[in-house]
Amino acid sequence: MSANDEPIALSGNRRGPVGYVRDRLAYFTVPLLILLALLPISSVPTWGTLTLAGLAMGLMIFIMASGLTLVFGLMDVLNFGHGAMISFGAFVGVSVLLALGPLYGAAAIELNLLALLLSALAAMVAAGVLGLAFERLIVRPVYGHHLKQILITTGGLIVIEQLIIVIWGPNEIPIPRPESLKGAFIVGGVILEKYRLLAVGLGLALFVALRIILTRTKIGLLVRAGVENREMVEALGYRISVLFIGVFVAASALGGMGGIMWGLYDEVITAHMGMSVMILVFITIIIGGLGSIEGCFVAALLIGLTNNYVAYLAPKLSLGSAILLMVVVLMWRPNGLLQPSGSR
Repeated sequence: MSANDEPIALSGNRRGPVGYVRDRLAYFTVPLLILLALLPISSVPTWGTLTLAGLAMGLMIFIMASGLTLVFGLMDVLNFGHGAMISFGAFVGVSVLLALGPLYGAAAIELNLLALLLSALAAMVAAGVLGLAFERLIVRPVYGHHLKQILITTGGLIVIEQLIIVIWGPNEIPIPRPESLKGAFIVGGVILEKYRLLAVGLGLALFVALRIILTRTKIGLLVRAGVENREMVEALGYRISVLFIGVFVAASALGGMGGIMWGLYDEVITAHMGMSVMILVFITIIIGGLGSIEGCFVAALLIGLTNNYVAYLAPKLSLGSAILLMVVVLMWRPNGLLQPSGSR
């Protein structure tokens, strides 16, 4: 390997001009899909309504998947137990929502948002603490062994789901949305559901925050440097192991927040919701490119949009739309839409 090749090898990117252009094209898949969908749907109000619903669904998937792809991209850990953080966060968040009944059931949007904020914080803290214990007890002994990681984290997911059943019972829990987040605005015939608008705003804010933290802050710089050359960073006096534990806890907290958001989206939670959602989450990070935050974001939007368009045009195919999308994308880009740049 020549000296000129080394930086490319360290960053994991071997992008020539063709690869660079393909990466740029990957970013345009979302607007291209949105425009192409207008042709068969033909009705602009219906198309607009489906597009908003797809974006909202995609951004909620991104909230849940971002933590998993972060852990893989920065720590090289295949954490199949991420679904446990989603379920546990959802149950803790809903318990807090029920305890905040006067705020949650009030007609004022400020009180509703305060109740949601407190429940989301509780879900993130609970999932983060669970993630810390999960990393110390289950993941730590199997660093560097992908097969063992898959087996032991899947076992951890099953155990935690059973603990949720012991604590909250086996029955599903219905959670109607707050009063001020029910209903929709109608603009030009396009139905804009209030809760979906909230999900879109939250998902976009999370994506921007993750990008800033990873690329513009000292913590992000240290974590990325630790991935490339752990010994060098530790020689400078930084404890990379502590930073990586922080990454795992943050990823678990994101899973918890995604759990409460997804629960309110479905208006029901079950102990097995994490395991069922994990299928979509894994498809998302595979389509996006393992370890890529940008790829995860694009893939989540594509899945959400495709699901809603297909459900309207061919309802019988909607259940398999994500898998069909994965097949199409991997035939074009076998390693996913975007390779991690700087995050791994």
